[in-house]
Amino acid sequence: MSDIQMPEIVHKTDVEAEKPQLQRPPMYHVVMLNDDYTPMDFVIDVLVRFFHKSEETANKLMLQIHHQGSAMCGLFPRDVAETKIHQVETASRTSGHPLRCVMERENNDQ
Repeated sequence: MSDIQMPEIVHKTDVEAEKPQLQRPPMYHVVMLNDDYTPMDFVIDVLVRFFHKSEETANKLMLQIHHQGSAMCGLFPRDVAETKIHQVETASRTSGHPLRCVMERENNDQ
């Protein structure tokens, strides 16, 4: 009735039987940049709200941003880092401030 042929049993080779090696996703630093217009209190609020920093840590980071031009706020997978940057810039624009963040890929050369 039917011309369908059943295939022979195929055995897995050693290569196919091995489990794939999982790798850690690339990580990205979110770096906040200094500007001459955003109030220091707003920067502290952003660090507490979006990066879950303590008030003390946020104050130290804000001073580093102010004096050195930038500071690393956290290390995240790419999609989380992009979301953090979007949250900071949306809150900044809504409040009328030019505060910016950038993403830098983690350097794994050790």
